[in-house]
Amino acid sequence: MTTAVDRFRAAVDSRDLGALDDLFTEDIRLYSPVKFTPFEGRPAVLGLFGVLLRTFEDFRYVGEFAGASQTSADGAEAPSAVLLFRATVGGREIHGIDLLHLDDDGRIKEFTVMVRPQSAVQALGEAVLAGLVADGLVPAP
Repeated sequence: MTTAVDRFRAAVDSRDLGALDDLFTEDIRLYSPVKFTPFEGRPAVLGLFGVLLRTFEDFRYVGEFAGASQTSADGAEAPSAVLLFRATVGGREIHGIDLLHLDDDGRIKEFTVMVRPQSAVQALGEAVLAGLVADGLVPAP
């Protein structure tokens, strides 16, 4: 049986935004390194992924770890996965991880992204903001 994590990786690898829709809970929270508050709800997270799939250059997952951890939403332990990735944004190489927490039905309910180095975080933030503005998901600063 293919897990939500496997299906998520396949959707990102193929840049298939539509395949992500049923992998997320309706109330998913995505914690981004470029925004203090989380993106909340499936529409907001799917909108963000639409921008990310266009923004990242040469995005690839390079490792995976599975286990369980507490979620920040309710403190309960949940099945989790850490996906290691590499990408380029605006000529800057990014090293990062995606931390996925699953719900009881195996769907992604919480998603945390961490990237390094700081210069790449800044380049990513600028590119993502421009994409969100272009897509009408946030107002222009």
